[in-house]
Amino acid sequence: MKGFPVICILAIFSFCYFSLFPGSKWRFYCPGCDQRIITPQTIIHPSHHRLINIPREDKTNISHILFGIGGTASMWKRRRHYCELWWKPNVTRGFVWLDNEPALGDEPWPQTSPPYKVSADTTRFKYTSWYGSRSAVRIARIVKENFQLGLDNVRWFVMGDDDTVFFTENLVNVLNKYDYKQMHYIGGISESVEQDVEHSYTMGYGGAGFAISYPLAAELVRILDGCIDRYAELYGSDQKIGGCMSEIGVPITKELGFHQLDIRGSPYGLLSAHPLAPLVSLHHLDYLQPLFPGMDRVASIRKLMNAYKYDSGRALQQSFCYDLTRNWSVSVSWGYTVQLYPFLVRAKDLNTPLQTFLTWRTWSQEPFTFNTRVLRMEPCERPVIFYFDGAQELRLTLVPNL
Repeated sequence: MKGFPVICILAIFSFCYFSLFPGSKWRFYCPGCDQRIITPQTIIHPSHHRLINIPREDKTNISHILFGIGGTASMWKRRRHYCELWWKPNVTRGFVWLDNEPALGDEPWPQTSPPYKVSADTTRFKYTSWYGSRSAVRIARIVKENFQLGLDNVRWFVMGDDDTVFFTENLVNVLNKYDYKQMHYIGGISESVEQDVEHSYTMGYGGAGFAISYPLAAELVRILDGCIDRYAELYGSDQKIGGCMSEIGVPITKELGFHQLDIRGSPYGLLSAHPLAPLVSLHHLDYLQPLFPGMDRVASIRKLMNAYKYDSGRALQQSFCYDLTRNWSVSVSWGYTVQLYPFLVRAKDLNTPLQTFLTWRTWSQEPFTFNTRVLRMEPCERPVIFYFDGAQELRLTLVPNL
């Protein structure tokens, strides 16, 4: 007990010292725990996930993005039309990575498609998912193969599937919210809870597409091959990437404009009440009804893009208004649809998607990662629906009053 006052004095002294000098070099040092050193000049901390104001001259543009599209030689002919909707030759940069050389015969590779490369052999890697495909290993390595090309002036690596439709102007605007010199992993999750439970709530789903900043890609490439073997039992390439991100310590930053579209039926209800976020991607379009009635799937997307090219940021953005003299409620999804309700509907209800779709795996009514409302069967309780027909630019000339 005689030593107790001495211990108390030392404890009080230590508390006061570390309170007054929090930056003291007496603190415990753990190499590699505090920071990730990518180059001798650049220190990246995984927790720096902040939104920033970027000077105009340093803003990201489409040339700073390198796309990596996962595809197969056997399916490309059928899927290429989705890529060609958004791919701009000599503007967008990237490659579609195939499992084999495509059987072109005497025909050249289409100039309207992204250029292709054949993925390296992946038979040396472990893959033990009993219900998946080994192609997940190959697709997970696309980010590494893209990185190892060593192309100049790349800030972001964006992954997607061969049936992913990107809205590139909006993608650029979303990425400009983040500092490309820091570690960022940006994407979206599944709409169906059963898919998120089965796979993950904490990864960017590959069909929706996800973006990886250059410093994070540099760290990912370093550990990726070993990481793929450590997560051999995981089903998908995006799960494996998500597992690697957990090891690096960078969580997914969710952006609401990335759409995996893990739903069945019609996407109308979801897209007509799109969140107030730029539309970045659409996926699984082959498994859904066309966006517009009386059209095929590719033509439907092309029609939506016709509006998108005039005002990309407003595409699918919902707004609504009321005509109180007639007791009407009107909801507008810009460039897509107008719903006219011949009765008053609360704003919260108009913001909630009509359930025109089912879950992905079990074709069930629920659950989803967002609220839905029932589409009534009685005609008097349903909205009158109008679809977008076309867009054109009007050049107004100011005429002075005489």
